[in-house]
Amino acid sequence: MITEDEQAARSERALRAAVAAAGDLGLDAGQATIVYDVFSVVVDLAPAPVVARVPVVTPPGSGPEQRERFQRTELAVAAWLHGRGEPTVLPSPLVPAEPVTRDGFAMTFWQRIDDTLPTDYDVVGRMPDVARLHAVLRDYPGELRFFPGVEGYMEASFDSVDGREDLLPAADLARARAEWAALSPLLASEDAFGEAFPGVTVQPTHGDAPFFNIIETVDTTYYSDFEHVGVAPVEWDLAHTGAEALAAYAAAAGPLGLRPVEPVVLAAMERVRDLQMVACLAMAPALPLLVDGLAGQVDAWRVSEPWRL
Repeated sequence: MITEDEQAARSERALRAAVAAAGDLGLDAGQATIVYDVFSVVVDLAPAPVVARVPVVTPPGSGPEQRERFQRTELAVAAWLHGRGEPTVLPSPLVPAEPVTRDGFAMTFWQRIDDTLPTDYDVVGRMPDVARLHAVLRDYPGELRFFPGVEGYMEASFDSVDGREDLLPAADLARARAEWAALSPLLASEDAFGEAFPGVTVQPTHGDAPFFNIIETVDTTYYSDFEHVGVAPVEWDLAHTGAEALAAYAAAAGPLGLRPVEPVVLAAMERVRDLQMVACLAMAPALPLLVDGLAGQVDAWRVSEPWRL
């Protein structure tokens, strides 16, 4: 496991890289500070009205090519949403809208949102925003991959924790591999998904809990963090939100022309999300807080019934 001192040094290197890259792009970042530090180090490049997001903890098997693809897609989708008039955190107009690599860190630059409100995880209250996002994303014209958030991630992560009883006992790993072996063929392509779930449509989705990735100010609610945007059923964005949230989503989705949530698809997506959380333990050596942070979700999966379609 990485030590606290090593984590702090990694964050400082990311900060310095972001400031140096900002300087290369003509930005004044003389008052830069770290405002968030978990999977990514988020740097406020003050006094420039720009924020840099610098990934520092990435899944096993996630190489530079995949990371750049995720970043370019995110930038493109966010810019498109903004162009449609949707309140979305915008790639900074002060620099080119593309990933920048500096000192081994690949980063993106975003317009700073000032006067943000404290984080509010009101999942039920945010469901109308999620439905609105789904309705708008249906028209996205760019190329998106099918379930990009799990592409190559599960297998490499399970391999990484193999033999690490301190992270995942062997019995749990065996079950996770078995469930993923049953579920992964359904996500291999749109055709495979359609054969498993006839008549269930797929579309562009946020891909990573859109109800949590919302930034609020007094006047505006902004969509953010489209790193895992891709084609999937809408249930992918709704997994484990609960009955009240699903009812709120349905009330907003119907008038927008979105289809009803399919319970069997939701159950499958919830189990894939469970396996994502289990696989996330592979990043714990680089981010030790994940061990305690994921304990409740892993325990809930452990006592659940094994997956069957």
